Parts: sequence; structure tokens; C-alpha cells
Amino acid sequence: MEIRILEKGYKKNPEFYQDFLDNKIADKDEYFSNETVNIQSAPEFPFYIAKKNDAQRKVLFLEAFNTVEEYYLSSDRDLHLDEQFWHSLLILKKRDFLLEEYPEIKESIENFNNIVVKDFDWENYIYKSVLAAEYISDMVTDETERQRYYEIIIDNLDLYNYMIKYEVFRSKQFVFNILTIVDELGISSLLKKKIIGRSDLATDTRIGRQVLFEFNKNYPVVMSPMMEKDELKELFVEYLGYYTSVEQLEALV
Repeated sequence: MEIRILEKGYKKNPEFYQDFLDNKIADKDEYFSNETVNIQSAPEFPFYIAKKNDAQRKVLFLEAFNTVEEYYLSSDRDLHLDEQFWHSLLILKKRDFLLEEYPEIKESIENFNNIVVKDFDWENYIYKSVLAAEYISDMVTDETERQRYYEIIIDNLDLYNYMIKYEVFRSKQFVFNILTIVDELGISSLLKKKIIGRSDLATDTRIGRQVLFEFNKNYPVVMSPMMEKDELKELFVEYLGYYTSVEQLEALV
């Protein structure tokens, strides 16, 4: 499959959205650079996952992770982490799928920008899926165990999002270790709870994010992304203790 790569600036072009709706983009050379990419297969998967239902969200994320792992990770990393590649693929090859699956795109340019040409960062569902598939497939060889770790990510999305948001945490070893620690301690639900009784924090501050904030605050004095899991686990429980009781957890460290 050959994909023409969009020229930079397409997101700021006022005609781009309407041309997408009218299926005219492929006919306008001014939208494209001279670059083309050839990939063997590029099946659809959930490109946008904004479901409030936990069960629905899990099914969609698992489909996304597994599809990316099977069909996209064989490309160069520079390609499957490239914003222009993904936006070009969606615009040129997935238009019909997008309009059928996410009809709200037709309602406003804001929806189009949020679903189709969203910045390729931690808030983008494709980006989340690519990093999850890449990190876990690199760290886990057993298929059943990979699926288990995918589910751990989905059960701890807030924590995962926070980690991939910041470059200091965007290490497959660190992400894997934190997910393993959370799973071993059985504290997914605890980490999602709001911190109470702390007037110095925002009212909706969650325990898990605040624990990661401690790691971030103490870096690079404490080189947590480089730590072995057991050492990291001790530090994780220590930081957790700043915001909740950890007496029962200390026996597990």
C-alpha cells in the first residue's frame, strides 16, 4: 500500500476539513509533500476511544494494542511514531471508516481536529496504542502475558497517561516496572482515589499521579527510570506513604 505523505501545514489550512468531507483531498497536489511510504498492510483499529463504559473501553483498547502490535510495529520506529504518517493514512485510506465509525466528525471541525488530525502526543489514542504495543511486545515474549500487561495498562490508564506524557518517564523499562509494581501490590483502585485532607493540592488530585509527581520532582537526584524493579518498588511505596496508609503494603516490599 502506497501512502502519499501530507505536507506540513495541513492542520492550519481552513479548506482542509471541508475537502475531507467532500473527498477532495487526494485530488489536490498542494496538500502533499514529495514523500511516499509503502507499507504491507494497514488494517483499521479503534483510532479514537472516548468511551465512558469500562467494558467497552477495554475491548477497544485491546483491539488497538493487538492490531498495532501485529501490523504496524514491523515498520521503522521513525514511521510508526510519525504524526504525518498517521494523519496521511487516516485522511487518504481510512476516510470512509472514520466517517462511519465516528459520525460526529461531520458535525464540526473541532471534532475532526480531535479525532482525525489530533497532535500525536500522550492525548492521542493512536500514540497511546503504539507505545503500549511497542513497550509490552519488547518486554514480554509470552502471548498470554502480553495480553495480561495490556489489561494492566487499561486498568491503570491514568497512571499510564501520566508516564507517557513526560519524557523522563517515557522508557519502556520504567513503564513496565511501574505497571508490574502496581499489579504485584494490587493497588490499581487505590491509585485512582482522590487525595483528601490536603488543602495544598487540587481537589481532584489522584494518588497515583501524585506518586509519579514525586518521582518527577526528585529526578535527576534520584534516577528512578534507571532503577531495578525491587529498588523502585521500595521508593514507590515510600512516595505512596506521603498520601495514604501503606502499613499493609510494606510487608509486600
